[in-house]
Amino acid sequence: MKRHPALALLSRGHQHTLAVAQRLRRATPDSAPQAVAAFLAVWDLDERQHFRLEEEVLLPSFAGHSDPEHPVVLRVLVDHLRIRCAADRLTTDRSVATLHALGELLASHVRLEEHELFPLIEKDVPEADLSALGARLRCGSP
Repeated sequence: MKRHPALALLSRGHQHTLAVAQRLRRATPDSAPQAVAAFLAVWDLDERQHFRLEEEVLLPSFAGHSDPEHPVVLRVLVDHLRIRCAADRLTTDRSVATLHALGELLASHVRLEEHELFPLIEKDVPEADLSALGARLRCGSP
């Protein structure tokens, strides 16, 4: 799917997240430690920043042009909370069931953003503002 250049950085990050999600969903008792390690590496290096950019830059930009209480926006924010909680839970629970649930949550979240949130932003945010948004996302600051 062709993504507006302003959102391309976030969209590319989703590819790596999907690979980690698949690893979590396919984890077995033998592969669980590696799946957890892969998730935590991505979480610490990329995903926390990815969430921050979405919450502090992307969603406020969208809210300036559309309904900040749009159901998709609310689902994205709730997903972020659920993923953060699941990541924290890994300190005490690394069961295969927990890993499978986290993997499904991550994959579902990426699908939500790619198939619902990003098209909504591309539709509702004017081109000039999308370009400015892309510059802010690329520099990584609110």
